[in-house]
Amino acid sequence: MPVNDELLERFRAVDTTAICDADRTTRVVHSAIRARSATTQVFGPAFTVRCREDFLAVLRAVEAAEPGDVIVVDGGARETALGGEMFARAASARSLGGIVVDGGYRDMSYVATCALPVYSRFVTPRAGTASQLGELQVPVTCGGVTVNPGDVVLADDEGLVVVDPQRLESLLDAALAIKNTESHVIELLDGGGSLSDAFNVAEHVDALGRGEPSNLGFSSFHG
Repeated sequence: MPVNDELLERFRAVDTTAICDADRTTRVVHSAIRARSATTQVFGPAFTVRCREDFLAVLRAVEAAEPGDVIVVDGGARETALGGEMFARAASARSLGGIVVDGGYRDMSYVATCALPVYSRFVTPRAGTASQLGELQVPVTCGGVTVNPGDVVLADDEGLVVVDPQRLESLLDAALAIKNTESHVIELLDGGGSLSDAFNVAEHVDALGRGEPSNLGFSSFHG
């Protein structure tokens, strides 16, 4: 399913925690890849790059990507800058959805306040070379997870996740249902209720004590 404004608004109504709760197999990018920009929210299709200590492929990607695309760079987790202020400015001017680098990024004096979401594993002043073509739009590894061209990249203050575009709509629906249930639980807790009121704690503990399979879940009156 194409990523569009309606789906973006639905993501804004949830968060990556609800996405992961809705599907525990969701690909979660390693937390070492952190937001370097003022903006953390990312939502868009991946435009993938593979390169090693050379930023020419990243430059090519910024020029080739479509508005809304998120540049996802497999830099081999090496501590070399594969982008900086100029790439961020160019990506912003082309209305890209963000830059995510499993490698280094630099020029934090600009990046730290820019509106374009920028994520990287390292911050370093040392730039790579610009003499290797690298690869564009191939399956890559970023933060320990596979990212395919067109996979949907989502991020917020909690972290980065990657979702198959064919599953995005149903996953957002499930995440919204979780957020709605959580809002009822929060109302209950704010009103003086306990966690045992909100969850099936006693039944769950009893079942586990008997050696029976069980899952902790919300109490039925929230469903």
